Amino acid sequence: MTIAIHKMGSFSDRWIAYCEKNSIAYRLVNAYDSDIIKQVRDCDAFMWHHSHGDFIDLITAKRILFALQHSGIKVFPDFNTGWHFDDKVAQKYLLEAIDAPLVPSYVFYDKNEALIWARNTSYPKVFKLKGGAGSSNVKLVKSYNQCVKLIRIAFGNGFRTINPWYTWNEANYKNLNTKDFITEKLRGIKRGLILTDKQKLFSREKGYVYFQEFIPNNDYDTRIVVIGGVRAMGEKRFVRKGDFRASGSGHFSYGNISLDAVRIAFKIANRLKLQSVAFDFIADVNQNTLVVEMSYGFGTSGIKNCSGYWDSTLQWHEGEVNPEDWMVEDLIKEINA
Repeated sequence: MTIAIHKMGSFSDRWIAYCEKNSIAYRLVNAYDSDIIKQVRDCDAFMWHHSHGDFIDLITAKRILFALQHSGIKVFPDFNTGWHFDDKVAQKYLLEAIDAPLVPSYVFYDKNEALIWARNTSYPKVFKLKGGAGSSNVKLVKSYNQCVKLIRIAFGNGFRTINPWYTWNEANYKNLNTKDFITEKLRGIKRGLILTDKQKLFSREKGYVYFQEFIPNNDYDTRIVVIGGVRAMGEKRFVRKGDFRASGSGHFSYGNISLDAVRIAFKIANRLKLQSVAFDFIADVNQNTLVVEMSYGFGTSGIKNCSGYWDSTLQWHEGEVNPEDWMVEDLIKEINA
């Protein structure tokens, strides 16, 4: 048995370490090579932690992974797990199709229809582009006039998928209390003014507009990560000061996690046969648990500090959590099934 791995850091570093520790044969490959299919044809599985922030990943990862899956090679992420990755509009349709408790969401492909809706809805609303993570491309729309402006941009010149000013603000936010703040601020200004060659490849987002209801009085969201449909970890992610967004805040806690969120996460993950998924939940004014969005990939800086995990019967298991290791273990089970 041999597992091919596209090495890009993050998940793949742990995948490699797990294979070496457990004497599992693996092969490092470059998924961008033209002959990547030939390179992995004699492997039993292929793993690629592709990114929303890399243009080449976005245009090719799903094509390669799903082509290999059709050939009989086990892949991570597979089609069920990955087709809706970094596409909030696709997630809206998917979660509505299975009657999951999604935050009420609205998408329009016609400017006039969007303007009519904007005139008749209440505010605030949350505007999102279909792609982006860490609260990028997310705005709180407080008025009809602000909503109309966004709609006109969406059906006009469109929006940058990569927002360099968001990168700049994030650099300032994350380095606010470090001794190198001034240096990082200068670097952030450079990132805000100059797009990299890869960033220039991203096309502008246009031709649609997407909103969600704004759910007030949430000081945090609850992230539940489910691996293999049988293990779940949870964390609270607190909103930024003076903001409404929790994603990317870097402030976590692990006590009193909503078991209702865990239960819903298991139900959706197993209904959709997801190898890996991170759900973000908030509570409405009636304390109903609602899904904000989902992703096969997730940041591990917070979730790795969980003191244990729940199994699918909601029994708690104290101990170290290793979501990347579990991904490899589950894929091996698929190979041997």
